[in-house]
Amino acid sequence: MSFLSDTLARVKPSPTVAVTQLARELKEQGRDIISLGAGEPDFDTPEPIKAAAIAAIKAGKTKYTAPDGIAELKAAICAKFARDNALTYTPAQISVSTGGKQVLYNALMATLNPGDEVVIPAPYWVSYPDMVRLGGGEPVIVEGERQLGYKITAEALEAAITPRTKWVIFNSPSNPTGAGYARDELKAITDVLMRHPHVWVMSDDMYEHLAYDGFQFVTPAQVEPGLYDRTLTVNGVSKAYAMTGWRIGYAGGPKILIDAMRKIQSQSTTNPSSISQWAAVEALNGDQGFLAERNAAFVARRDLVVSRLNGCAGVECAVPEGAFYVYPSIADCMGKTSEGGRRIETDEDFCTALLEEQGVAVVFGAAFGLSPNFRVSYAASEADLTAACDRIEAFCKGLR
Repeated sequence: MSFLSDTLARVKPSPTVAVTQLARELKEQGRDIISLGAGEPDFDTPEPIKAAAIAAIKAGKTKYTAPDGIAELKAAICAKFARDNALTYTPAQISVSTGGKQVLYNALMATLNPGDEVVIPAPYWVSYPDMVRLGGGEPVIVEGERQLGYKITAEALEAAITPRTKWVIFNSPSNPTGAGYARDELKAITDVLMRHPHVWVMSDDMYEHLAYDGFQFVTPAQVEPGLYDRTLTVNGVSKAYAMTGWRIGYAGGPKILIDAMRKIQSQSTTNPSSISQWAAVEALNGDQGFLAERNAAFVARRDLVVSRLNGCAGVECAVPEGAFYVYPSIADCMGKTSEGGRRIETDEDFCTALLEEQGVAVVFGAAFGLSPNFRVSYAASEADLTAACDRIEAFCKGLR
């Protein structure tokens, strides 16, 4: 009899975390590594947010809080949803957790039964399918279309929904592609969901404020108010506010679901860090002006990376609407051999050889459910991005 849970065999470690850790270890060994694997802004947390955390410490706000968030942060989240998304929630409809990942995990643990299906568009954030499996559910993958920037169509969603479908997970702008759904594209998706009242919507809006070239972000319950009572709108401070290590995610949704998520959290982590919560209050209520400045830097980096990757032999890279990722296709690199002698049969082979031979760490497409591709995070300095693209270009040039 195995000591370990059978459930554990249904999941695998996060590939993005693994790549980032491997790059870190190689650097510690003295290797010249450029890591473009982490989904983490390289900007610092804004000073007013750090000051709010320091003030909270000095004021002794370092004790346990309510399991799913202090009243002040819930009020700030309600104001944010009203201001940015035209969504009205009461504090009783808000959940605050230790990062957006825990929000999603709590919701799935609180709702899934064996045999329940969760529709997940691919490419997807690596953790979605494994969290579904941990909850006893079955991921149903719907592949996005390359010519549409890897977005799914309403017809493909319709075909994936069955009587056993419990949730659809929606993410725009997307990790890993950066693709964003315009209002009319999202309306076609929500029209499908309106025809299936047993299906709930989990909208991961973590990259909401990282939107470029005039792209107008919208979220499902905003586009289709008829979905309000069965939508969990998830967000957090990690990406836009450069607060990945602070670990604060939040959601608004029906009270019956929020209550269930609180029960899960009360028996796992209890409350998020009190200090981080006070910092998040400042993030949401404070001056938002820095977002435009940082987005301008991200656009410059995006354009640099897209241009350079499209100049690499066998690589085709679309221009994304948001986030800080690109997801180039390397279909024309398959079947070739690297200068180091590695046969490239999969995108994982490509990324492994790129790391070994050129010292560039990226994440292979199979981790996100759609191949052959790789994900580049351009949340790095232009100098590092330029150097990395030089190396990727040299690697591709050497394929035979």
